[in-house]
Amino acid sequence: MNARLISRSLIALTVLASSVAMAESAKNSMAVGEINVLPRIDGASGASEGEWATILSSTLRMSQQKDLVATVSLQTGLFTDTLVRSKTGTSDTSTAEAGIEVRVLVDGVEAAPGVVVFDRRTQTLMAKFGGVLNECRDLNDDGTITGNTECSWSDEELQLVLDTMGARAFTFALNDVGVGDHVIEVQARISTYRSSQTGASNAGASIGKGSLTLEEVRLVRTNQLIGM
Repeated sequence: MNARLISRSLIALTVLASSVAMAESAKNSMAVGEINVLPRIDGASGASEGEWATILSSTLRMSQQKDLVATVSLQTGLFTDTLVRSKTGTSDTSTAEAGIEVRVLVDGVEAAPGVVVFDRRTQTLMAKFGGVLNECRDLNDDGTITGNTECSWSDEELQLVLDTMGARAFTFALNDVGVGDHVIEVQARISTYRSSQTGASNAGASIGKGSLTLEEVRLVRTNQLIGM
């Protein structure tokens, strides 16, 4: 019974579509670098998506046909800025979204589980203000001032800016990698989305330092674990 519970736990923690549990490691490689390929970009209004760019790469020689595990660690930064303007009880909304997606290619073949979202934030700001009173004049000379027609108002403003950076890591894998030298590439792309009414919005993302760790392993298939 305990063995069956352990088996189910292993299945739940797998990252491959075929599901795997890692056995001994036979060979490993590591690449570390300062990533300058993807500086922070400020997206235009609406949706904006950058091209895939290789940010880390390494080679590994496989002496036998085995499985390959690649762990990618990156510093990811997000910037979102939303500003709203409103007067006379009118609602105004601004949205800013920034995200970073990562994938690993082994000799041009995408490793499982495919494209992974390393970081993403959606920031929405809404406000409904009365406005700032500038001046009022008795335009009709009737001794009564009507606020809507004889007073001028300017928008009130509210702005929210978030700029964060943190470290993220994810493990990718590819089954049955053949004998010989293989090129492993870590690729990333940045996406942004901006929308606003009378206010403004801005969004951006960046990648700082990063590392790539490779391991040549033999992976136990889930269907074998189920039979435990």
